[in-house]
Amino acid sequence: MILSLLASLSVLSASLWLGLLLFRGGFWRADQHLGHKSEFTDGAWPAVAVVIPARNEAAGIGRAVTSHLGQDYPGLVRVFVIDDNSDDGTAEAAGMAAGDDNRLTVIPGKALESGWTGKLWAVSQGIERVREEMSDAEYLLLTDGDIEHGPENLGRLVSKARQDNLLLTSLMVKLRCNTSWERLLIPAFVFFFQKLFPFPWVNNPHQNLAAAAGGCMLVNFAALEDAGGVSRIRDQVIDDCALAALLKPRGPIWLGLTDNAHSLRPYDKLGEIWDMVTRTAYVQLKHSPSALIGSVLGMILIYVLPVAGLILGLLTGDTPAVAAASTAWMMMAITYLPTLRLYKEPLWRALLLPIAASFYTLMTLDSARRHYAGQGGTWKGRNYDVPEPPANHP
Repeated sequence: MILSLLASLSVLSASLWLGLLLFRGGFWRADQHLGHKSEFTDGAWPAVAVVIPARNEAAGIGRAVTSHLGQDYPGLVRVFVIDDNSDDGTAEAAGMAAGDDNRLTVIPGKALESGWTGKLWAVSQGIERVREEMSDAEYLLLTDGDIEHGPENLGRLVSKARQDNLLLTSLMVKLRCNTSWERLLIPAFVFFFQKLFPFPWVNNPHQNLAAAAGGCMLVNFAALEDAGGVSRIRDQVIDDCALAALLKPRGPIWLGLTDNAHSLRPYDKLGEIWDMVTRTAYVQLKHSPSALIGSVLGMILIYVLPVAGLILGLLTGDTPAVAAASTAWMMMAITYLPTLRLYKEPLWRALLLPIAASFYTLMTLDSARRHYAGQGGTWKGRNYDVPEPPANHP
């Protein structure tokens, strides 16, 4: 039997989902999690320096600092907040949260130096102070000013790093998922990230794939120094994955999921999620028009076609198209279920993944548009993504 074009495309979509289900590292299982804290003796727990670059984070920095100072961790912990030229009272809010606890150091940030992204420039200043004041630190915990860590998080991170001799131990923190837009788009964002960087492949030392999540990265300090420090990646907008790529050739890294560390940043409006994604989407594609076209066509074929094939197949009586499109949509929903469980969302929302994918496809296109308009990569008043001028530009 000769299949119609619609049925053929639906079969292709179903085949791609079967491949993702079986041969993409089991990314969809969302099963990479930290174990419990090990029972080390008190003297065996290494010193940890928490480095928090903070630019206009007054709303959340207090809870972030308090969560670090309140860790159930037997070793030495010190917190270094770099106030990256904030104008909202970030430094004051951090100091008020710590009170009389002298484990907090607030560092006034220097003006951004050419060739650096703002976050890495702030991180480098924090690391410089760690070298001066805490040279015995075995690990750096690189995190953000809007992340609240559960009291056992640091102990579990260090236990995992020590147990597996990891150079980088990273967690994708639990993003806020309260508003309608967050519930539609945030679990999907986590799902897409896992599909792009299958965590089991990242965690396999024999695989070249490297990735990390910038909200929570425990880094072996000596290994980072031996690799040349963050200055090696100073111009990278996607700094977390760049750090992972820097360290993985030197030793094992690990990336997982957690519900023991939460982002406090709200995304009440679609535009806030849109700006977050458009800042880096085209960067991830390395500003390649061909990669953009391939990505958009792939998203349509994988996520949109199953819905379109089912509807058009029903309308035209194309039974093979209906069967193939339904199968593709079913496999899509199955792969999304573990991520929805992580976010405690009703499982019927798996059927809405094509809608979320359509929004992210539009965001990717807009990321490219912003890049060529000289508006890409803008974050907190800084722009890192201005297109290069033509070769014959004066």
